[in-house]
Amino acid sequence: MKTYQFKAILQENEWISPAFVTVSKKGKIKSISNQYKGNKAIININGYALPGFQNAHSHAFQYAMAGLAENHRVGVKADDFWSWREEMYGLALKISPKQLENIATMLYAEMLRHGFTHVAEFHYLHHDLNGEKYPKLATMGKSLIKAAKRSGINITLVPIFYQKGGFGTAPSIKQKRFISSSIEDYLALLEASKKACKSYIGANIGIGVHSLRAVNSEDIISLAKNESTKDLPFHIHISEQQKEVDDSIEFLGARPVEWILKNVALNNRFHLVHATHLNKTEVEGLATSKANVVLCPSTEGNLGDGIFPLQDFQNLGGSWSIGTDSHIGINPLEELRILDYGQRLTSHRRNIFNSKLEGNSGNFAFKMNLEAGRRAMGNYKIDFFEIGTKFNAVIYDADYPLLAETSLNNITNTILYACDSVAQLATISNGEMQVYRGVHKKKKKITTSFRQSLNELNNR
Repeated sequence: MKTYQFKAILQENEWISPAFVTVSKKGKIKSISNQYKGNKAIININGYALPGFQNAHSHAFQYAMAGLAENHRVGVKADDFWSWREEMYGLALKISPKQLENIATMLYAEMLRHGFTHVAEFHYLHHDLNGEKYPKLATMGKSLIKAAKRSGINITLVPIFYQKGGFGTAPSIKQKRFISSSIEDYLALLEASKKACKSYIGANIGIGVHSLRAVNSEDIISLAKNESTKDLPFHIHISEQQKEVDDSIEFLGARPVEWILKNVALNNRFHLVHATHLNKTEVEGLATSKANVVLCPSTEGNLGDGIFPLQDFQNLGGSWSIGTDSHIGINPLEELRILDYGQRLTSHRRNIFNSKLEGNSGNFAFKMNLEAGRRAMGNYKIDFFEIGTKFNAVIYDADYPLLAETSLNNITNTILYACDSVAQLATISNGEMQVYRGVHKKKKKITTSFRQSLNELNNR
């Protein structure tokens, strides 16, 4: 066992200061107290401990192209999500299992460096370079689990059902690595992925559909009702682009969220990613259903998706989490700020991150993302730090000048709105310190293998 001492630790309704956290050899919390009665040496970290951030939406392989879609030819028609997607397809056709592992390991180490301790990996790069199934169906998923284990992050692997090229159209050659032609094929992949998760104590499984346009509607309904998967978190892209909404109306006779509200018994295990383009009825229906929305502000901004109607959704009791999607940004503080400021700019109001019970914007944002983000991982616990659970925390430096003179009541707001990664002191995952003062403990090896894979891909 080991005991960490912090200047303070944030629980859901209070700060404990000073804070002593004793952790078992398996990384589970044995005790939390403002006093230490043991006689063994403690690990003194002069910082404020908050629950580790939850990254509820990730496409790990896309990190290899972060920043590469910003060269635009002068005089050519406007670039948009659909042209960006063609660039992404080009990358997807090249990556080997080992390259995926190395890219994801680097990405996950960077997530830890920024305070994420959990990631939901929305994974659809399933097959080999020819589009054929690997002899071991979850080969690519296994690469992601290995990456999580190497970096020390917790992963919820969400193998994605991807069947069509678009509404009523066959998949293109560029999508050949994604495709499960039937629900039976997908369930076989899911089962193989579930078995692969057993190789790492920090891994578990989720279920997902790429989008309404990518899977037959009757298969989406069937999968959502499947008894063997009813306890798994269910992820789906939806209403990210206006074109998708228009195509859905033409093909299904309904807007995407309108359709899913009518045809799927949504509850809090469902996580609708982006949900950018909603009308008032859809916002109300989604909030009432208790389904969660996953917002990825840096990617949504980079792709020109639009702005989710957060304020209306939140006022109706809707729950949301954040993800980093294409990883053009990886800092949870930036994701939360972009989300908040986008709403302030369009509403001309400042009190966006608040509820009837919580007027502290920082506390509200951290709590909302933690609870909905955990649900995205299949974890329904709401206690910030609980005896018997793994100790996952991000620690901010109590000696950072701005924090050093700040009261506990203003710490979360100061961190969220006025700090960057320099103020972060450490990240602890499953009881182990993975990052200290901005350096991952395996940085050299992880960086070397990552650079080697980028060199092999030769896309930068």
